[in-house]
Amino acid sequence: MNDTIRMSKQRRWAESKAHSSWQIFKIMAEFVDGFEALAKLGPCISIFGSARTKPGEEYYELSTEIAQRLAEEGFGIISGGGPGIMEAANKGAQLGGGKSVGLNIELPFEQHCNPHIDRDANLNFDYFFVRKVMFTKYSQGFIMMPGGFGTMDEFFEVATLIQTGKMEAVPLILVGSSYWGGLLSWMKAVMLEQHGNISPHNLDLLKVADTADEVAGHVLAFYQRNPLQPNF
Repeated sequence: MNDTIRMSKQRRWAESKAHSSWQIFKIMAEFVDGFEALAKLGPCISIFGSARTKPGEEYYELSTEIAQRLAEEGFGIISGGGPGIMEAANKGAQLGGGKSVGLNIELPFEQHCNPHIDRDANLNFDYFFVRKVMFTKYSQGFIMMPGGFGTMDEFFEVATLIQTGKMEAVPLILVGSSYWGGLLSWMKAVMLEQHGNISPHNLDLLKVADTADEVAGHVLAFYQRNPLQPNF
């Protein structure tokens, strides 16, 4: 490596380190803005699912119905703020007269703010990890609709936090038995029975539902036995 190339690499490395230091302040600002906005909300339920689900499709309409039903029971609804299942969740929240919250993430594709978010509850994030803290800190339940990698990431994040005691137990509901059934069977047969990588009671964290009434029933039954309280 000649001196010119080495000096160029060193300069870029130094510039990258300086940028990383300033990045800390941007991350802190996202945390502060999120905490200040969401701390004002009452009890909320987060609904996760695919951004690619279209209006008129089964799980879009079911997500709208679930969100409306929960909003009518007094819960605000938090979504990722984008299209698909997220849009359906915010739409249902407004139909049910509940708070409609969107936690948007800046992405090069797929993501744009849907029109059903309350103006004072539309937040934007650059960092996935900050956004995930907001979901887990301010939601008193999690509804997992069918989705892709992002939904799986959010599902296992919440399950891990509850399993390890870093977060209080809250309802964790998988909607669509035909969609989630294969994964749950694999978890039981392979993760639990074959390898012993989880404990039997870990699977008790998960509920499966196929209708809005079933979802609402799980949530309401949980909070008849447990107080509404901060997650951590």
